[in-house]
Parts: sequence; structure tokens; C-alpha cells
Amino acid sequence: MSGPASAEEVGRVVEEGDEATLVFRRRLAHPPAQVWRALTDPQELATWYMTRATLDGRPGGSVDFHAGPSQLHVTGRILTWDPPRVLEHEWKVAARPELPAGEDAVIRWELEPDAGGTLLHLTHRRLHRMTALGFAPGTHAFLDRLAARLDGTPLPGWQERYTQVAPRYPPSWTPR
Repeated sequence: MSGPASAEEVGRVVEEGDEATLVFRRRLAHPPAQVWRALTDPQELATWYMTRATLDGRPGGSVDFHAGPSQLHVTGRILTWDPPRVLEHEWKVAARPELPAGEDAVIRWELEPDAGGTLLHLTHRRLHRMTALGFAPGTHAFLDRLAARLDGTPLPGWQERYTQVAPRYPPSWTPR
């Protein structure tokens, strides 16, 4: 996917004071079971999400990810495990230079059958506002990579895709 994203593919940043929620909806031309596998299988996650993952797939289980280009160490408890419909887990990141306060968020992946494919609903809530603004184009880039992985087409470069879609999102820093 090298061209601009359609309006349907662009996510939203819902700002709530110092916090924000990312909201994305994607139609994928693959059944929920196949999308679920891409979201929960460590080998699949390594491909499109650039993540080394350990998942204890059950309610109350855990996630331990080294995720994305910066290899954030994400840990958390699985809050909802309902294959192949809902995966919700804590998204805890310790403080580090680019995230001085760390993060204590929740990410939810909902899969809904849709005309032979899947409607993916992604919400990433309780993020610090500045983190959410920076993560919005990155999440978009990851979802483009997920779609390409499922389609069996070459995955777009994450940084290149981030740069292409960033203008469609609110800026992550605004001078005062």
C-alpha cells in the first residue's frame, strides 16, 4: 500500500485532557480466525508488528512484547481473551527517554465477521496525550503492514509509511 490512505482507513485521536484514545476501523478481506492468528501468533507478530512476543493466551494471562522499531518493552495482563473475537490487554511501558512517564494503557482488538472478511476495531485507550498523537501514524502504519501480511503482498516499510500518513493526523507537538 504505497498510496495515500482512504478516509475509512484513517484512525482518530480522541483527546480527553492529558489522555487520549486511538480508534481505528479496518475492513480486512480475511476471516476472523486468520486475523486472530496474525494478532496472537508470535511468529506472525514478528513479521508485521515487528514484535518479539510471548502471550499466555487466556483470561488473566499475560503479554510480554518487545514491540515496534524502538523495541518498547510492553507488558500486561490479558483482560479479555475471546478467540477469534476479542483480545484486550494492558499495555504497560516503563519510563524511558521518549516516554518519560511510561505508559499504563489498554489496547483492545475486536474482530467482527463482515461479508466473508473481518471488520477490525482497534482502541488504544488511556495513553498520555502526547504519546497518542505520536502513535497514531505509527499504528496506522502497523495496520497497513497487517493488511499486507494477510494479503500476502510486500509489507510497506514502517518508517516510510509513517511519514506518508503522518500529515493525516494531528501533530504530536505544537509550539505554544
